[in-house]
Amino acid sequence: MQGTELLDVAKEAASMAADVIEASIKDRGSLEWKQKGESDFVTEVDTRAEAAIIETIHSHYRDAVIVGEELSPETMIGHEGITFVVDPLDGTTNFLHGYPEYSVSIAAVVDGELVAGVVRNLTRPETFSAVRGGGAFLNDERISVSKETEPYRSLIGTGFPFKRHDLLEKYARQFIKVSSHTAGVRRAGSAAIDLSHVACGRFDAFWELVLAPWDIAAGVLIVREAGGIVTDLAGNEKTLSHGPVVAGNPDIHPFLLQLVTKAIDNDIESIK
Repeated sequence: MQGTELLDVAKEAASMAADVIEASIKDRGSLEWKQKGESDFVTEVDTRAEAAIIETIHSHYRDAVIVGEELSPETMIGHEGITFVVDPLDGTTNFLHGYPEYSVSIAAVVDGELVAGVVRNLTRPETFSAVRGGGAFLNDERISVSKETEPYRSLIGTGFPFKRHDLLEKYARQFIKVSSHTAGVRRAGSAAIDLSHVACGRFDAFWELVLAPWDIAAGVLIVREAGGIVTDLAGNEKTLSHGPVVAGNPDIHPFLLQLVTKAIDNDIESIK
């Protein structure tokens, strides 16, 4: 029961954040961009959406810990009790440019275990959600990963290591390999949506080298509950930690994992 209750709160908080973001669209051109790092921006919309999430969550769970990039990024997620891992606007640069690929992502963690997650697509009427052991859903319809078994017919999602230019050469080698052995590679700019696309079968697999817990928490659970696999580059089950992610259906995931690791000569230790 707790998972369902936590999902309801996450959905409510995502809806409140969505209202803030949607109300800001008309003023998008006048927003101040604050640069957090190389090609990485935050705006007052992010912080207002984040505040709406915090207020909603704490109205239900006063003692819950909330972890996010603008909140307490150094907080460990494995502690006892309830933790919400949030990204109030995944795809800020897309939002600022009016590129229609950005979302709100919220996951609930209990005693270190992912139990509920929601990804609210803000440019289409789509809400992806999952409760541990209860399956994954797009709006009210149950979803599952694709049944594609042939790599040459697979469509793969990805993300560039835009914050880590030192990894671009390694990534480029991976990109060439994947592009050469699949039907295509797509990069849209919101990892939460990318993982949701894996969960509902639009992508057969996805990989990215540099992601944070708030980028992936909800999406990881949604993919797994849809029958998919999510690991790190070593093939270990992905935890809520910084670093690479490889996700996919049970047939394409091992193919993609092998391809991207071989492309960098199995030098996975250098990618932190």
